[in-house]
Amino acid sequence: MKKFFASLLAVAMLAGCSSGSASGGEKPSGGEAAPSGGETSSDVTTYDVGVAIYQFNDNFMTLYRNEIEAYFKTLETDSVKYNVTIVDGKNDMAEQTNQVNTFITQGMDVIILNLVQTSSADALIQKVVDAEIPLVLINREPLAYDKDGNTIDEAYEGILNNAAVCYVGADARQSGTFQGEIVAELPDHGDINGDGKISYVMIEGDPENIDAQYRTEFSIKALTDAGYEVDCLTDQVGNWDQTNGQTIAANALSQYGEDVEVIFCNNDAMALGAAAAITAAGRTVGEDIYLLGVDALDECVEMVNNGTMTGTVLNDAVGQSHTAVDVAVKALNGEAIDNYYWVDYVKVTK
Repeated sequence: MKKFFASLLAVAMLAGCSSGSASGGEKPSGGEAAPSGGETSSDVTTYDVGVAIYQFNDNFMTLYRNEIEAYFKTLETDSVKYNVTIVDGKNDMAEQTNQVNTFITQGMDVIILNLVQTSSADALIQKVVDAEIPLVLINREPLAYDKDGNTIDEAYEGILNNAAVCYVGADARQSGTFQGEIVAELPDHGDINGDGKISYVMIEGDPENIDAQYRTEFSIKALTDAGYEVDCLTDQVGNWDQTNGQTIAANALSQYGEDVEVIFCNNDAMALGAAAAITAAGRTVGEDIYLLGVDALDECVEMVNNGTMTGTVLNDAVGQSHTAVDVAVKALNGEAIDNYYWVDYVKVTK
C-alpha cells in the first residue's frame, strides 16, 4: 500500500502537479475526484490531516487514535509527509464543532471525524463538503431518519450524496449478535439457576449511538431467535464509562441478588466496572454469573483467558484505523472512494 501510493505521487509530481497528488477517476456519486492540496517544498509534499475524536477519555478510541497517528507515519516516504493533528472533543458537540471549523479555516487536506453526536452529522458534513475537503467518518455511524424524525435502518444520505464523504466502521448488529451467541453456546445457555429463562442486566452506551442501540437489541435477539426465554431485570445507560458500569452493576446485584445470571455491557470499559462490582458482591464469573463486553481490550482478553470474564467481541481498532487512513490517502490522491467500508467483529472466548 505504501509503495502503491508513493508511486502514484511520484508520477503526479513528474507530470507537474503542484500539489504532488495523483489525479483520480470518477466518484460513484458523480463528478470527478479533485486531489486535495498539500504543500510542496524541496521535493517533499506535506499533507495536513485533521482528526477529531469524540473524547480522548475512551479506552477504545485511545487505541484507535494512537493507531491512526502511527499508521500515517509508516506511509511516509522521502517525498511525502503527513502532518496529523488530533483533537479531543471532550464529549461536547459545541467543542467539536469549533474544532472542525478550525480545521476548515486551517485548510486541512482531509478530515477524519469521530462524531460526538451523530444527530449533528448534517451540519458538520455540510461545512466540510462546502469547504471541498474530503471527510472520513469513523466509529459512530450517522443515522438516517424518516419524515417524522424517527431513526430508520437505511444508509445515511449525507454519505450517499457526497462523493468525498465516507464512513469506516463495523456493523454493531454483528457485535450484539456475537454477545448473544457466546451466552447461547454456554453449557447452561446462561440459565444458571435452571428456571427456564435467562435473567439479565443490560448496561448500555450512549443511547444516541447506533452501536449502543444495535448491541443492546441484537445481543438479546440472538438468544430469542435461538429459542431461549429471557427476562430483563434492568436496562440502564452507562455512557461507555467504567465507573458508571460499576455503579449500575452494583445496584443491580444489590437489588436482584442471585437472580442476575448475565450482565451484558455494550463495551469493555463498562464491563471492567461491572467486573469490580461482581467481585465486591461475592459473585464468581463462570460459576454463578456471566459477564459480556465488546472491544477486546487487552485487559479484558486476559480476563476472558483466566475466566474472570465470559467473553468479549473484538472491535478491530487496528483494522478500522488502518482502513480509515488508507481511505483518507486515497482521497488525498484524488482516487474514488466508496460510501461505506466495513470491518468485521470477532468473538473472543476462552
